[in-house]
Amino acid sequence: MSAPKIIVQIAIAGAQILGKAFLAAGRQALANAKHTPDSVIGGDVAGLRSATSGSITDKLTREHRMTLDEARLILNVKKDDPAERISQHYHHLFKANSPPAADAKAAKPKPGTRPHAQSIYSHYLQSKVVRARERIEAELKAASGPASEASQTTTTPPPPSSSSSAPPPENGKSS
Repeated sequence: MSAPKIIVQIAIAGAQILGKAFLAAGRQALANAKHTPDSVIGGDVAGLRSATSGSITDKLTREHRMTLDEARLILNVKKDDPAERISQHYHHLFKANSPPAADAKAAKPKPGTRPHAQSIYSHYLQSKVVRARERIEAELKAASGPASEASQTTTTPPPPSSSSSAPPPENGKSS
């Protein structure tokens, strides 16, 4: 065999190998594009896909987009904890993730002292705490029975306002 003929055969074999590799990669990319994992947004959030039995608990899970176990984990309460303990944990976590008070920002450290660590707060965590409390309250309300739901027309009170908001105007006058 001559040298040019060998070079051409090597080039053809290399092109075949490269073509097969690109074809396999394309097929895999197409398969990956068609597959949607559960962790993607809109996937099985909080067990929603498995909550299909039509029970009240599954309905509440779909409504609040949070399972009862997840709500208990967020508020750090157990299944048999009383409502008072749940409320205590809720208020503590809500305040811990609230922005600092306006007067605390104005206070400056004295010369020669170290300033305190800056407060860290999270609106996201605060909203998760509120949603967890709402989910547990909805479960307790559903467990108390449908007859008592019809007689109770009160709504869940809003979360306590953070101390950084302005106080309401006095004597009904607005500024």
